[in-house]
Amino acid sequence: MNKTITFGIPCYNSAEYMDHCISSILEGTDYAEDVQIVIVDDGSAKDETPAKADEWAQLHPSIIKAVHQENGGHGVAVMKAVAHADGVYFKNIDSDDWVDADAVRALLDTLRRFVELGERVDLVITNYVYEHVEDATQNVVDYRRVLPVGKVFNWGQIGHFAMSQYLLMHALTYRVDTLREAALQMPPHTFYVDNIYAYVPFPKCRSLFYLDADVYRYFIGRDDQSVNEKVLTSRVDHYWRVARIMMRAYHVYDDIQIPRLRSYMMNYFTIIMAICSVFSKMSDRPDAMDELQKLWDELKAYDSRMYRRARHGVVGLATNLPGTVGRWITIGGYRVARKVVKFN
Repeated sequence: MNKTITFGIPCYNSAEYMDHCISSILEGTDYAEDVQIVIVDDGSAKDETPAKADEWAQLHPSIIKAVHQENGGHGVAVMKAVAHADGVYFKNIDSDDWVDADAVRALLDTLRRFVELGERVDLVITNYVYEHVEDATQNVVDYRRVLPVGKVFNWGQIGHFAMSQYLLMHALTYRVDTLREAALQMPPHTFYVDNIYAYVPFPKCRSLFYLDADVYRYFIGRDDQSVNEKVLTSRVDHYWRVARIMMRAYHVYDDIQIPRLRSYMMNYFTIIMAICSVFSKMSDRPDAMDELQKLWDELKAYDSRMYRRARHGVVGLATNLPGTVGRWITIGGYRVARKVVKFN
């Protein structure tokens, strides 16, 4: 049977929580035969992840495929799942996250309708929910005031996104052929590549659909998570790497012809550069500020207009205040925003 959707699950030493992720998809989609799950064991060596992946594939051979690779990092594992996808659509679910049963069932029904009617939709957008373990609270990110609800639209019809509601990987379900056409280059052994995934393919997406359903449940609060402040600060060089890839993907003002998409992408890239600035200031690396300056200089040389927008707009100015006082104001502002928006 042809598959309507492939769920990719990249796993690295995920034995403790991958079962919940996999079960949530199977149960939410009623073990449907037009669903595929590709579990990618990313060179796990410290626990039972490889064996668990094989056990799941043996238990549901018509639905689940287990793929093993040498450790390449999150982005490489995601793209390995894309390479093995038999579905018309693809959605990534990280192994410590899960899906809501009713919402994922609504997503599957929507995708089935597109396939049955032969209606091409390149990108389906759904809501996601931050599940905060430290205080058992939830923060839902939806797009009701930004996107047309329940109908096919294009980038020219989107509204203005608040800083708390950009289109992260958790919100995205791509057509597989659209995602492959984007030819994403995911750097190995690099965190935060989900920003590349939620940026580079967008100009390839000519038709979109917003389903107002809280599909993705994003677990947040583990001390070792990549979005934990201390962890992110220690890996600020990963963000520099991601920013460079996003920078060189497009000359945004020249390459992106749809004004609203151009504005969205430039704003999103500006936020990525702001994150680089904030966490460079927070870093204990003695070369952090020198490396940050190299990044800004590289952007200026690559595209002076993108540089002016990212560095001298409100966000750029606020996250690059000079001197010791400016550093503490920038860091303090970030921490206030984190508490208000609860994005990590």
